[in-house]
Amino acid sequence: MPILIILGAACVGVLFEAFLPRHNRIAAQLVLSVLAILVAGWRLLSYADEMPETGTITLGRALAVDKPTLVLWATLLVLTIGALILMADRTVERGGYFVADAAVRPGTVQDRAQAGRGEMQTEVFPLALFALGGMMVFCAANDLLTMFIALEVLSLPLYLMCGLARRRRLLSQEAAVKYFLLGAFASAFFLYGLALLYGYAGSVQLSDIANAAAGTNRSETLLFGGLGLLVVGLLFKGSVGPFHTWTPDVYQGAPTPVTAFMGACTKIAAFGGILRVLSVGFGTTSWEWRGVLWGVAIASMVIGAVLGLTQTDVKRMVAYSSVAHAGFLLIGAIVLKPAGLSATLFYLVTYGFTTLATFGVIGLVRNADGEATHLSQWAGLAKRSPLVAGTMAFLLLALAGIPLTSGFVGKFVVFQAALSDGMAPLVVVAVLASAVAAFFYLRVIVLMYFSQPAEDGPTVTIPNLWTTGVLTVCVLVTLFLGIAPSLVLDWTSSGVFALQ
Repeated sequence: MPILIILGAACVGVLFEAFLPRHNRIAAQLVLSVLAILVAGWRLLSYADEMPETGTITLGRALAVDKPTLVLWATLLVLTIGALILMADRTVERGGYFVADAAVRPGTVQDRAQAGRGEMQTEVFPLALFALGGMMVFCAANDLLTMFIALEVLSLPLYLMCGLARRRRLLSQEAAVKYFLLGAFASAFFLYGLALLYGYAGSVQLSDIANAAAGTNRSETLLFGGLGLLVVGLLFKGSVGPFHTWTPDVYQGAPTPVTAFMGACTKIAAFGGILRVLSVGFGTTSWEWRGVLWGVAIASMVIGAVLGLTQTDVKRMVAYSSVAHAGFLLIGAIVLKPAGLSATLFYLVTYGFTTLATFGVIGLVRNADGEATHLSQWAGLAKRSPLVAGTMAFLLLALAGIPLTSGFVGKFVVFQAALSDGMAPLVVVAVLASAVAAFFYLRVIVLMYFSQPAEDGPTVTIPNLWTTGVLTVCVLVTLFLGIAPSLVLDWTSSGVFALQ
């Protein structure tokens, strides 16, 4: 029902675009989107009390609704409300973050006039709902064909949303094209892997593939060839190195609220799918593929930590940070024990709130050309705006995994689960990568607090009340989960995947 509510509201949003006057659309679209998410969340909570302990397989065995699914869905719904409020803000960027008409050239008289009237491309709201619906299906899919369809449903709206920035339109359109082309390659890998696995097991159901792998004497070439191609598609969507090449360019070029939405929600959906595929479909063959994913996790952590040191753009730096965090998440995903599932889910919750707030703060620092994302422009920011600088410093410390933040607890529980499963060498590499990555977070903090601001430096825009509320809630959640994480840890460890 939550999925049907979200997708139904997205269809109604398309009708709003067709029939409502332009000046009424943004308010109607935002109210519709937030109301749909709240209703979906209410239905989710009401079902959580009556759901069987083993979960439910429904819709012709296409979807598995279990307790990990409910955790992922609830997190996606909450974070999407925050992202939608950031998208609707027209006080930070005059006229909104999005161009009023996709055909308008950047900098033209028409573009400036439409910005002055506060017009923006309101199709982003139903597109975001379609993407959210795809994410919810993706992390609950019980067969690979449903997962592939969900992958396309969540990806195609994001390709469009990345190219609709009002500022730096050429960079935005370039990011959208890169994302689309590389996403098409990743989808092809996923689909080809699906075909090989169907040839091996005679079914696309994850449980049938697991049964075939555990009790057949047929050649395993199709099995592991299909798994390898399938995992490439999944790792691409999760920004796991070395399948991360789209991430820095897209994070930099997309409108910042869209970057926040992708950085928080897409990673949650991707790792929800990865956890389900590895645990349900290939848990019995873990000895064969686990070593390969060890190497992928190490590569992702090293790539994110080392290349993050060389970045001079704040959004690209956070993009490489997300690649390093994807490596940490992959460690939890390959534990294949209840402790690993619980730790990874908790990490996803903490990372989502921190990332949403980080990009929300980045969008506030601006100059005459728009967002001031070059690191040199952040020099002395604490003297111009102590509150924004303090908030950003706290969020960067959370991403670095400093104690009393949710990032520390997230890493701790993932590393603890990995140690309990005999992965001490991988944890050592992860700790070293965390230490290297902490340097470029601390570099920004030092720049904000111990450098003199330039006379023509950027200013901090005061957001509206709703955007301020979103940032405040995300920061408080990041602090709360660092001080008292037991409530959410109990929630994330309350169940396992349905295996029927």
